[in-house]
Amino acid sequence: MSIVLTDFARARLFPREPRRNTIQDIGPQQFERHLNEHAPLQVLDGYAPFCKLHVHRNWTSTRCLTVPVTADNRHLLRSDYEARTQDELPVLVRWFENIDPPVADYLIVILYSREQLAKEGTHTDADWGVVGCMYTADPVETPMAPITMMRNALGVEEGGSGVHLDRAAYQRSVEFWRTHANWRG
Repeated sequence: MSIVLTDFARARLFPREPRRNTIQDIGPQQFERHLNEHAPLQVLDGYAPFCKLHVHRNWTSTRCLTVPVTADNRHLLRSDYEARTQDELPVLVRWFENIDPPVADYLIVILYSREQLAKEGTHTDADWGVVGCMYTADPVETPMAPITMMRNALGVEEGGSGVHLDRAAYQRSVEFWRTHANWRG
């Protein structure tokens, strides 16, 4: 099985201007090489048949991306309308500023099949392409954000995957994200 880092993921996980809330200590080529040379601790099913999650022990100093919202840190939440790419419509997002989360124990790599990547306009000879990564304290998937589920349901032309909205999964996502937020640094 071969894995490649997609341009979409490269820009988010390894931005030109390094940030504290992205993957640390390594570059995109080292990350890709590690994924191809080290078997994951476990493979989880993603939200659709074309999506798999590879759970790796964190071999970097990358910090957990998600932080619980508490009475002590709620005042540090920020929000704005943003698009992940120039082709997407901006959506409301929120995040913490001035937070120092712990180092993640796991990197959970989000992979899409070659066939799905082609449907979304990314052609590769690799079997799988990295579209994202979760940095977590536990070897379990962080629920997809509700807005990402909605974007996916809108279809490929709006930056999604074309997977219909699963109402129960959406409700579980809302419950998690009501009490958690990502951070920026």
